[in-house]
Amino acid sequence: MSWRVVAASEVGTSHAHTNTPCQDSCWAQVYELSPGIPLLSIFVADGAGSASRGGEGAELAIQGAVDYLTTKLAQREFGLNDRLATDLILSIRDRIFRAADAEKLTGRDFSCTFLGLLSSPLGTLAFQIGDGGIVIDVGQGLELAIVPMSGEYANMTSFITDENAVEVLITKTYANAVSLAAVFSDGIQRIALNLATNMPHEPFFAPFFKTLKVATEEQEDQLQVLLAKFLSGPAVNERTDDDKTLALAVQST
Repeated sequence: MSWRVVAASEVGTSHAHTNTPCQDSCWAQVYELSPGIPLLSIFVADGAGSASRGGEGAELAIQGAVDYLTTKLAQREFGLNDRLATDLILSIRDRIFRAADAEKLTGRDFSCTFLGLLSSPLGTLAFQIGDGGIVIDVGQGLELAIVPMSGEYANMTSFITDENAVEVLITKTYANAVSLAAVFSDGIQRIALNLATNMPHEPFFAPFFKTLKVATEEQEDQLQVLLAKFLSGPAVNERTDDDKTLALAVQST
């Protein structure tokens, strides 16, 4: 077994109007945990709109997560558990704060949310700081792994650079591998979720999963182009002016 993956980040109309680049960043890749055992990895980060370097913070978060994961895989010391999630977050924070110190800035200047999903035949780990969503199917139908974090006021959430980031980090583990997965930033949260029930809006996801399921490997690059076109198209922009990221994975044989 393995997974077919596709991911894209697109700038929101509010940022496009001010010539501000997209402040989301993402990663979706299948590694080999050990010979014959694949590992799906998806990371999504969303730079805080209130942070002067939020977009760079999101990029640093993704780079830090990928570097940490690559090192752990090379060491063959790997467990899909809370300790892994915590150590990965601490590694990202170290990278961001070192970058901030080098420019005589604060970590808050690079604030971003962070969502991670790691899955293999040995199990699945979902973890999150901030808003956005992780939707998966581990055999019981689509479910929202972790409720998006919100603050006391509208548009408030938690960030990986917050002092209490490790304390607010939420993790969830599953015994099975995911057959379907979608990880997304809060730019499409209202489209992808029923916020009253914290349930996935299945009609939103169904066409993506169906298309990815039947696509050939040769078509994956084209699917990424089509996904980016959808995220920057009127169907999404009429409902949100924020940057948006969507990463998708479908289990393949």
